[in-house]
Formats: sequence, C-alpha cells, structure tokens
Amino acid sequence: MDAGRRGGPLARLGRARNTPPGPGYKWVALSNTTLGVLIATMDASIVIISLPAIFRGIGLDPLAAGNISYLLWMILGYLLVSAVLVVVLGRLGDMFGRVRIYNLGFLIFAGASVALSLDPFRAGAGALWLILWRIVQAFGGSMLTANSAAILTDAFPARQRGMALGINQITALAGQFLGLLAGGLLAVVDWRAVFWVSVPVSVTGTVWSYLSLRETASGKRGRVDWLGNLTFAGGAGILLAGITYGIQPYGGSATGWGNPWVLTGLFGGVFLLLVFCVVETRAAEPMFRLSLFKVRAFAAGNLAALLTAIARGGLQFMLIIWLQGIWLPLHGYDFEDTPLWAGVFMLPLTLGFLIAGPVSGLLSDRFGARLFSTAGLVLVAGSFVGLLVLPVNFDYGTFAALLLLSGLGQGMFSAPNTSSIMGSVPPEYRGVASGMRSTFQNSGTALSIGVFFSLMVSGLASSLPKALGGGLQAHGVPAGTADQIASLPPVSTLFATFLGDNPIGHLLGSSAVLDHLTAAQRAVLTGHTFFPELVSGPFHHGLTIVFGVAAAMALVSALASALRGPHEPAGAHRPANSPAGSREAEPTGDESAAQADPLK
Repeated sequence: MDAGRRGGPLARLGRARNTPPGPGYKWVALSNTTLGVLIATMDASIVIISLPAIFRGIGLDPLAAGNISYLLWMILGYLLVSAVLVVVLGRLGDMFGRVRIYNLGFLIFAGASVALSLDPFRAGAGALWLILWRIVQAFGGSMLTANSAAILTDAFPARQRGMALGINQITALAGQFLGLLAGGLLAVVDWRAVFWVSVPVSVTGTVWSYLSLRETASGKRGRVDWLGNLTFAGGAGILLAGITYGIQPYGGSATGWGNPWVLTGLFGGVFLLLVFCVVETRAAEPMFRLSLFKVRAFAAGNLAALLTAIARGGLQFMLIIWLQGIWLPLHGYDFEDTPLWAGVFMLPLTLGFLIAGPVSGLLSDRFGARLFSTAGLVLVAGSFVGLLVLPVNFDYGTFAALLLLSGLGQGMFSAPNTSSIMGSVPPEYRGVASGMRSTFQNSGTALSIGVFFSLMVSGLASSLPKALGGGLQAHGVPAGTADQIASLPPVSTLFATFLGDNPIGHLLGSSAVLDHLTAAQRAVLTGHTFFPELVSGPFHHGLTIVFGVAAAMALVSALASALRGPHEPAGAHRPANSPAGSREAEPTGDESAAQADPLK
C-alpha cells in the first residue's frame, strides 16, 4: 500500500502537512485562528453573566454557606488553567508543530463544549461537572491561544504582520466582552444554551483547521523540560489558587489573606516559581526561554501586557458590579434583567477595541509599535481617571464615552504590542514566545480578580456593615436580624449584585422577616432603589481605590511600552543574498536584531 495513503482519511487528516502554502494561505490562517481565539476568549467570560441561570438550572444557591467556592472556581478555573499552561503548549508547538498542537486544541475544545452542554447532575455534583469540563475546555483553548500568534507570524510577511496580529488579538480581547453579551442573551433562553453555542462553532473550526492549515515552519525536535514544566505549573497554579481563596472570608476577617493555607499557597507558589527560574537557566532545552528577556522589545512588551491585563480585568468586573448592583436598578431595571443589560451597556468598550485594533496594527507596521502602544495606554489611564471622578449614578453618555476611550486605548496598545513581541524573537522561538506572551496576559487577568476584589472588599468592609444595618432597622427589620445580615462578609453582598439577584430579597427571604413586615416596608426593601442607594457611598469609596490603582498601573505600562526601543522599517537590514520580495528578505528591525542572535 502506498505510504501516503496508509491509515485512511482520518489518519491523513490528523497529520500536519508541511507542504508549501499557496498565496492565499495567510488569509485562511488569519480567519481560522481568529475564529479559534474568539471562541476561546468568549468562553472565558460567557459564564460570568449567565451564572444566575446556570446555578438556578442545576438547583444550587451559590451564596449559601460553603457554596461560594463553586462560584469562584466556575469563574477562575478557566482563567487559572489558561495562565498556567499556555507557555508549555507554545513550547510543544515549537517542538512538534504549531498547527498540530493548534488543531488538537480545537478538537479538545469541541469535545469539552459538548460535555458541558450535557451536564447530567444537579446541585454540587452538577457544579463539579461544569467546573471540571471547563478546565478541560480551558486546556483546549490554551492550545489555540498559545499557537495562534506563532502561526500568523509564520504565515504573514513582516510588512503585514501587525495588521494580521492586530485583527487576531483585538478579536481575542473583544471576545471577552462579547462573551458577556452572549451570556446574557443565551441565559434568557436556557442555561444550557450558554454551552451549546460553542459546539457548532468549535466543531466547524476543528474540521476546517485540520483540512486547511499547514505547517509552514519546521518543528525543532527536542526533549521536554519536565522539571521546568512541573515547577512552573505547580508554582503558578498554587499561587493563583491561593489568590482565589484569599478573596473569600476567613474567621472574622472580610478576606482570607490571613488564612494559613492561603499564605502557604502564596509563599509556596512564589518559591516554586523562583526554583523554576533557576531550573530554566540550567536546562539544555528550557520551556520558558528566559534569554528572550535580553531582547528589550520582548521584555518591555510583556511587562506592559501584564500590567495592562491586571488593569483591564479589574475594569471588567468592577463595571459589571457597578451596572448590575447600582446603576441599572436605580434606572428601573429588575435585578434579574441586569446581567443582560450590563453586557449591552458595555458595548462601547468592545466597539473601541474593534475600531482601533486593526487600524493601529496596520499603521504600526509602518510607523512602529512604540508610538501607538504608549499613546493607547495613556488613553486607558485617562479613562480610568474619568471613571474615578464619575458619580455613582452617572449620565450614561459620559460613561459610554469613557468606555469608548478605554476601548480605543486598549485597541491601540494590544495589536502593535503583540506584533512587536512576536517580531522581536528568532523564528524558531515564536511558539514559546507566543505562549509566554499569553501567560503574562492570562496571569494578569487572574491576578486582577484577586487584587481588585480584595481592594473593593476592603473598601466596603469599613463602611458597608453600618450602612446596611442602619438602613434595615430604619425600615422595620428587627435589630438582631439587621445586625446579623450586616455582619455577613462584604464579598457575599458583592456576589449577590454580580449574580443579578436582589440582595435584600435574597438575604431576608430565608429569615422569614419579610412576612412580618408591612406591604409598604417590603416594597421599599425589595424595590429597585433601596439597596443601590444604601451601598452607593461605600461602593464609591471602594471604586475610587480600584480605579486609582488601575490608572497607576496603566501609566507604568505606558512607561514600559515607551522603553521598548525605536522602530526600524521592514527591510532595513535585508541580507545581501536574500531575494527581493521574500519573507526572509523583509524582517522588521526587531527581527533583524533577533536574527543577529542577541540571545547568546
């Protein structure tokens, strides 16, 4: 039997082909990888808005004692896996073929999407099923995001690379916010629809990627850095898990940062990451190539990406809580409808991404990444300052303008920054560089939840109990019950608003107090305005802290971006024997430096 036909069509389909691509291949690669990162990032955020419907569907109260962990892991499990595994999977792409790993990621993602939509259990078992399959889905999604930028960098010439990576990366960032809107729309239909929507997209993407993508770069076989993999995965996983549990109350404290297990996770995770750094400097074939940080554009770009991801994650969650818990109810929206409308009212942020990303990516190919990335981050910092001075019950026109400004700034930053990072490294390291870039970005998003939730909870803890207890007693709630509710951890109140639930109705409903109040008192306590007006002062205090820190991070990111080095036009260092018009004949200035082997 002919060797090329051995194994049947499925075996031939599964083998990554190293044939020369046609002239239109780069557009196939762009469209497929953009679809891949879109569905991967949408699924990272789609459950946030739809959590109320999901928990009602499986019959679980996420705010009951002992159930907050289910809530946190439903949100953070996906992010944690994405942060830990992308660099490993990018390195495997360098070794065994970026397209091969990418295709396998689409297949795993599709299978996990099917399993999520078929959850057969209820209550705690149903939540565990969803959390575990979300982790598997994140594994597949990490294979997509870890290799997509490297596939595009291989497929596109340097003069078009910023445009291609800009479209890809802005789609990924926009996916985070489109997931919020999609989750709100689909949760109204059925909670399983939140997971069903991924099935046809991921299955189509899987078949398409196996049929159309080609290996355009030779894989460099090598040994797997097992010790580096274990120390990095263990250190990052333990650290991020410690941060996750640090958000939860411990003893009489509003947060768990004094919990011995949390402290052990934080210090243990940092220790393992330090061991990892030592291991990588001695490994013959390291998974995390620390020598890439000798390239200034690579180091500065990743530092800026990390700090921006932390600031952006804080923005996303604080805006959701602000809209769902305060602004929308004050404007007559039922608490149950606020998840959907929060996604709708945040659309200017996504619009800004979609406008600025491709345009800035295209222009950065000609004028360089530093100008656009730095200016974009200054705009982001300005939008944070603007949000900081807004009143809690703001005018939507001003709010939308600030969201649009933030989206434009983040779009101006992300595409050129990614192009600069990926173009600054030698071609054989693009997979691991893509994984390292995604690691910093995903880690920043996971860290932001711990950082900003802790800042907000700390701000609420000093003033919310008194305001809540006094407000309840003033409307007929017995002092004992009011004090008991006021003493609950502020994180429970935050999550109640986050879940689109009426916080007062939820807190009082189980105590039967509402049955003993007058109709007028019940109407006031469970109405649209009582809770938002009660918490607006304490919330704004916490919001000031959060957005102040985010603005400072954006400015530090802008400084890092400005230090990435000057732009050199594509082709400035063309080798004398390179044919005109070839990809190899037109490296960017950063690539030229990489090809001169600055890592040695």
